Amino acid sequence: MPLHFHRDEFSDRLIRLKELLCKEKLDGILLFRQESMFYLTGYDTFGYVFFQCLYFGINGELILLTRLPDLRQAQKTSIVENIFIWVDGETVNPALELKEILRKCRAEGKNIGVEYDSYGLTAKNGKMLDSALDGFCRLTDASNLVNRLRVVKSQNELVYVRKAAELADKALDEAHSIVREGCDEGELLAAMQGAVFRGGGDYPGNEFIIGSGENALLCRYFSGRRKLSKVDQITLEWAGAYRHYHAAMMRTIPVGIVTDQHQRMFDVCLQSIDACQKALRPGNAIGEVFDAYANTCDIFGMRDHRLNATGYSLGTTFSPNWMDWPMFYHGNTVVAEKNMVFFLHMILMDSNSGNAMCFGHTVLVTDSGCECLSRHPFELVMR
Repeated sequence: MPLHFHRDEFSDRLIRLKELLCKEKLDGILLFRQESMFYLTGYDTFGYVFFQCLYFGINGELILLTRLPDLRQAQKTSIVENIFIWVDGETVNPALELKEILRKCRAEGKNIGVEYDSYGLTAKNGKMLDSALDGFCRLTDASNLVNRLRVVKSQNELVYVRKAAELADKALDEAHSIVREGCDEGELLAAMQGAVFRGGGDYPGNEFIIGSGENALLCRYFSGRRKLSKVDQITLEWAGAYRHYHAAMMRTIPVGIVTDQHQRMFDVCLQSIDACQKALRPGNAIGEVFDAYANTCDIFGMRDHRLNATGYSLGTTFSPNWMDWPMFYHGNTVVAEKNMVFFLHMILMDSNSGNAMCFGHTVLVTDSGCECLSRHPFELVMR
């Protein structure tokens, strides 16, 4: 079977989840996040856009409820053997079928965790779930239970993370070779994504972010293309993805001229990321990383141009985005641990001057600090 990890690794993950269930006094958990299903079993699909649930019980039951198109997907890509299919229909309620599965697992009256915070559990499906299980068992929000396992990477996972970082670097190589006056944004995207595909990588969890001219100040992808002018700027945010593991990067590249404001913003970005990397070490709350970014920006007069977060964890994420838990923001008490992987982005956007300056890369928390996974230095490259 095309499993991305040895069965022993999946077994270890399930054992650790069982330990967490015991600690939280839960008898089982209903998993709706595709990331959780992939992490625990290898199951690889985008079928989570429909009602789909993986149940893991304290006694070791592992049962998937899904639709027929994903039957073979689960059989071929995962360790799940017990698969139930619900049939599409105008009045079909798959939550009631899930209830019958739980009844067979003797879950009636038990404490069951639910991944409510999930793109795979829409508000409509969530209401169906609550209604179907009302009075049958006691449901508890356990949205971050598997996240707590996923956030610290194994050595086997880090092999994929480093490969993803290598692919992200190759995409930046393409950008540096193409960005210039007259460069078509569509050709640039094709070259960067092509570098990832040629290296054996995957589609990322969300679109590459690209914006030039005044659109260089946007933090999200939007539809539309233009060619770069003689004097211009372009902001790019992309990720190498390998076996769904992500390594993100970000750059603003001036074209034709580097303005004084570009240079000032770059200097602050450089000092900010140095401060952030010094703050990101085992034992420190990750909120301190954001504070390092914010304090540096504020000291140098960039308060109005910075954001209220400065990055987030990276791992195996599926559409609609590659952002993972937890995020760098003020007051976040999650403690950094060895082998956590984060995207650090230093974003400055000056709406008054129309200048952007954004730099970011992926780092790995080590024994005493953090390691940058990119071979590209932070430098102000002008094309």
